Order: sequence, then structure tokens, then C-alpha cells
Amino acid sequence: MKNKIIYLICLMCLFSGFARAQEVPKRGIFVSVIQDVPVFSSRKEIDKLIDFSKKAQIKILFVQIYRANKAWFPSKVADSQPYRTCLRDLSEDPFKLLIKKAHSQGIEVHAWLNLLSLGNNKESLLIKKYGPSVLTKNLMEKKNIEDYKIDDQYFLEPGDYRVRRDLSIMVGEILIEYPDLDGIQFDYIRYPDVKPSYGYTKTNIEHFMKATGQKSIDDNSLIWKDWKRSQVTGLLVELVKKVRSIRPAIQVSTTGCAPFVRAYDEAFQDWPSWINQHIVDFVTIMSYPPDVLGFEKFLIDAKKRTSTFRKVNIAVGAYKKEHSINVFAEDFKFCEHANAGACVIFHYGSLLKKPVLADYLINPQEKKMDSKH
Repeated sequence: MKNKIIYLICLMCLFSGFARAQEVPKRGIFVSVIQDVPVFSSRKEIDKLIDFSKKAQIKILFVQIYRANKAWFPSKVADSQPYRTCLRDLSEDPFKLLIKKAHSQGIEVHAWLNLLSLGNNKESLLIKKYGPSVLTKNLMEKKNIEDYKIDDQYFLEPGDYRVRRDLSIMVGEILIEYPDLDGIQFDYIRYPDVKPSYGYTKTNIEHFMKATGQKSIDDNSLIWKDWKRSQVTGLLVELVKKVRSIRPAIQVSTTGCAPFVRAYDEAFQDWPSWINQHIVDFVTIMSYPPDVLGFEKFLIDAKKRTSTFRKVNIAVGAYKKEHSINVFAEDFKFCEHANAGACVIFHYGSLLKKPVLADYLINPQEKKMDSKH
């Protein structure tokens, strides 16, 4: 109890100054292609999203157009069947239509890309093209493709030159096809963080030994861990370079795991350095603890690690709080007083499932939150 009181006092000291003369963070929202009903399924759903965003004062839409090596845009690298289906149903490019309608209301649109995760898509074009050699792996024997699955997903090896080349080509496709796009956000730019003994592809091992002079690999070695971290950052640097060569002024961002110890030691993702070294314009940290205290703790830790907290967006997990609506409200209120760059709802589909969450964003003072809803 004593430790909790001390923690709360520190919390009040850290954030009390923010309430005075602070710049209110923008509001954003993630829009997933796998929600029910998908936004790209009709003009009606696109209009519905824009109308809600206007009412809820949403200023940034992070719209998913790439996941599991499937594309909701024309691509030669990814499977564009989802794009072709939407194009047929709407008779025009749904993402271009969404960008146009959002801009008419002063709302930014950022392309949200799930990069290194292939989901459970073992038939992905990248696997068909290169085989499982592009998938990161541990040292356990692999007899079939299912043995590569990690946390019900297939993960690409970030240091593999084939992965980097094809993802870079894909990013170029997006930027050329959508010149009015406001930003691009790289998600899943990390190693898997479930039992994090990955990176043992033939190519990665060869590159590691050549670069470091090591003759073997100790999974607990700092040299090996730093190498894996450098592969993730190296991929990001390469993609940012590609973006800047085509659209120098566009906003470039990533998502980041939280707490930081998880990001750094398990996902090998040093996202604070990406901010502090000006590699990206901002990072959206993704952390969805079940209670308010845990959420606040992660935010405080994140603030300590960055040169400017205004380059940090905070994702608020509506999908985790569909049955804990008061916790969602408290999380969001805390976010809006934390002096971050933006508070970003994850995700729009959860608001459709639980309208009381959406109502809170539109009328926070009028709506009485009731966890029984």
C-alpha cells in the first residue's frame, strides 16, 4: 500500500504540470481491414467512418492497407486480390476515395502497414517466392511450414536482403499510387517477442559471423542481441530512405512495443532511439494493460526515454476494454493530459461493436460510463 501511495504521488508530480497551458494532443484512430464491417466494403462505410471522425474530433486515420502479405492497393509484391475485390465493388480505388473524403474534413490519412508479420498466411506470395528461408526461426527442428509459426503468426527475418528489397519496393508502390497520402506507419517492425530466441536463419547467421568475427552464437550474448536489434533498425532505416527518396516531406512513423523492456530485450526494437536520432517523425506505442495504473506506468516509463514526448503517440486499446468501459475512459483521459503527440484509439471496429465507447469520445461529459453496457 505504501509503495502504491508513493507511486501515485510521483505520478501526480510528473503530470500535474501538463494540465497547465499544455497543447491538447490530437486524436487518432486505427482502422483495420479485418473488422466487421470492413470500411473498404462500400462508400456507405467510408462515409460512416468520416462522419464519426468529424463528430469525435479525430484528426488522424491510420488505415490498414497491408497485412499478412495481402494488399488493399495495387501491388506486384503482395497479393492484391483484396484490392481488386474492393475496386470491383466500389468501381474506384477505395483508399483514394477515403483519402479524398477525409481531406475534405481536414483529417489526415496515414497508411498502416503490418510489415514483418505474415499472420497465419502460409500461402503468402513471399513464402511462395522464396520458401521458408525468409522466415525467422529458432533452433528447433523444422519439418514443415507450420513449425515456423510463432504465436500463430509467421514472421519474416528483418535482416534478410530479400525481405528488405521487396518491402522497400512495396513501400514505393504505395507512395507513387497515393500522392496525397499524409503519412506512412510501419507496424510489426520487430522480432517476435514470444520466447525470443529467433534470428537463426542461414542468411542471418552468415551475415552475423562475417560482420562480427564470431565463430558461434550464444543466445544470451550481448553481441548477438545487439546484432538482432541492429537488423530491425537497419530495415527501418532502409525503408525510411526509400520513403524520403520519393516523398521527402511525408510523415514517417512506426509502432512500438511497451513496456520498453519488452521492446528492447524481447522484440529487439529500440524505438526510443528512432525518435532521439530523428529516424522517424513519431512512434505510436502499443500497450493495453487491463488496469489504469498499468497504463499510466507504461506512459511514465516511455516519457523518461525520449527527448521529446510530443513525438510519441499513445494507443488506447478499445478492443481490450469493450467490457471495461470505465477503464477505457480513464485511460483516454490520462492520455489527453500526458502531453503526447496524439491519443490513438485501437481500433475503429471496437467502437462499432460497443457504441458506448464511441459515444464517450463524442460526448465525454454527457455520457455516463457504465461497465455493464
